[in-house]
Amino acid sequence: MAQLTVRNVNDRIVSALRQRAAAHGRSAEAKHREILREALLEGEADFAARARDLRRRLRSTIDSSEVIRADRDRDTAP
Repeated sequence: MAQLTVRNVNDRIVSALRQRAAAHGRSAEAKHREILREALLEGEADFAARARDLRRRLRSTIDSSEVIRADRDRDTAP
């Protein structure tokens, strides 16, 4: 497995990470891995699910070519 080194992290962020790890009874390193996994991998599934839901909700029975054609005809009418 690869190693990841993050430099120049704000002290407040480091402290917050350590506190969160302690609050969950985990090592800071284990908590860091969990946060990265949730942010990068589980977020993909959430995004895909939200995108599917949005596409489903926005489906239309209107044929856009008809709307475009009517608009074009209106613009070219004398």
